[in-house]
Amino acid sequence: MSTTRFLTGITPSGTPHLGNYAGSIRPAVAASRTAGVESFYFLADYHALIKCQDPARVHRSTLEIAASWLACGLNPEHVVFYRQSDVPEIPELNWFLTCVTGKGVLNRAHAYKASQDKNAEAGKELDDGVTAGLFMYPVLMAADILMFNAHKVPVGRDQIQHIEMARDMASSFNHLYGEHFVLPEAAIEESVATLPGLDGRKMSKSYDNTIPLFAPREQLKKLIGSIVTDSRAPGEPKDTEGSALFQLYQAFATPEDTAAMRQAFAEGIGWGDAKQMLFERIDAELAPMRARYDDLMAHPEKVEAALQIGAERARALSRPLIATLRAAVGLRSLATQNTGAKQAKAAKAALPSFKQYREKDGKFYFKFLAADGRLLLQSTGFDQPKVAGQTIAQLQQQGATALAALGTAVQLADAISSDDVVHALHVLQEASQA
Repeated sequence: MSTTRFLTGITPSGTPHLGNYAGSIRPAVAASRTAGVESFYFLADYHALIKCQDPARVHRSTLEIAASWLACGLNPEHVVFYRQSDVPEIPELNWFLTCVTGKGVLNRAHAYKASQDKNAEAGKELDDGVTAGLFMYPVLMAADILMFNAHKVPVGRDQIQHIEMARDMASSFNHLYGEHFVLPEAAIEESVATLPGLDGRKMSKSYDNTIPLFAPREQLKKLIGSIVTDSRAPGEPKDTEGSALFQLYQAFATPEDTAAMRQAFAEGIGWGDAKQMLFERIDAELAPMRARYDDLMAHPEKVEAALQIGAERARALSRPLIATLRAAVGLRSLATQNTGAKQAKAAKAALPSFKQYREKDGKFYFKFLAADGRLLLQSTGFDQPKVAGQTIAQLQQQGATALAALGTAVQLADAISSDDVVHALHVLQEASQA
């Protein structure tokens, strides 16, 4: 079966903290090792410019966040880990999508409406302080996703609207210029870990209650010592419900150790002892990663090298796709211009082609035909038409690689070799770039 692409963007805005680690970094790094998944992680530095106009802060945060993900085990050889600004095809795709997106759609974007509502409450002009960057944010996010034809995008519920917008933009483009994009789906993680901060509220930079992920050992111990607790003395039973200290311990401990700590609370463990146990538990997990992080921060050229590996891998995909899209919208060499509609129609008719259809069994199929109408390739049945479309797009973009990866999902016609199919796919791709 085909590989599923997951894509995650990380905005470089500030220093990562324990909440970022438990809620995003740790589960994402674990997911990146899943078989059958192709993972894309990018530093959304273009997006950072919407809210931050401090160049030094953007630069520093990009280094800190990249170093954090690498230190936590993200392997740039196994995933595509890149900086958004290193892929110039993304802003070009952003413009293509801008030209097929209605302003009314962007008017309904949650972030834009929230800014307008805030201005209305303050008695200001509705668009006061609203930049075109904020207004166009959903288009750039769609370009990030569609550039690599991601199937799944892990997001919180507040971001579902942006994925729906990306699907709409992909559909509009496909309708006008042919099937080039798969329609992405939001991957909602219902059990995202949300850690409390020093004051018991959600750990957040806006509350100034965070514990930096790679704070030095002594600073980590001091911060944990400042976690707000109640006044119950040693020997008095303590509640785990609502305890920030217990929730933090649970996020780093095994189920067995968590149960032991729950018992210790019931037996009246002193807060000082509980904080010491929490410190030792967190430090044991973070210490090896902290050493790698400190090394990366001391040698930013290592981080840059990892990002350049990712940039090359990303551009190996983005360059051919943008070339295809340029041709699709009419940005072609004048030397290869067709001289009339009849010639264009005849040229199209003489090319290999995909045909999608639905059978009586309710499943969706496609076949790949040679220019002379001979059957080259036949798919098996798919439960959803979008999966058939995604498979066609994979064949068009990846050729022989996709043919090998799809296995039994597609079958060669009698007397047809894989070389015949690859050649026909190449002819189709060349025609789209002409």
